[in-house]
Amino acid sequence: MEYTEKVIDHFMSPRNVGSMPDADGEGEYGDSGCGDSLVMYIKVKDNVITKIKYLIFGCAASVATSSMMSVLAEGKTIDEAEKITENDIVEALDGLPDNKIHCSVLGAQALKNAIMNYRENQNEENEYMNALKIN
Repeated sequence: MEYTEKVIDHFMSPRNVGSMPDADGEGEYGDSGCGDSLVMYIKVKDNVITKIKYLIFGCAASVATSSMMSVLAEGKTIDEAEKITENDIVEALDGLPDNKIHCSVLGAQALKNAIMNYRENQNEENEYMNALKIN
């Protein structure tokens, strides 16, 4: 199987690429030392992902799946975004060659890690605010 038109489009014109110094959550997945790696950044307001960025080191399929993940997640609530699977990404791209399906794991897992980091940051902020109220 060759790459679909959507895969080529997202590889040639990836959406939402870049870093985000003021991210509310940051998640990494992969290993740049031996292959593909991804860092995903999310900005959240009222429990909705309002902005998403990522930096990817990888092949065409990794770039395309990361781009599609960002499109699928932006505008979703945290809970909705957390439910996005590797299969959702592959389906949104109209498929991937069998030997490239594993690339979809990068985006899904990096997003889950960014959401987990966001929740940890929220808990720390809430604890800090509660401590201020007590004193």
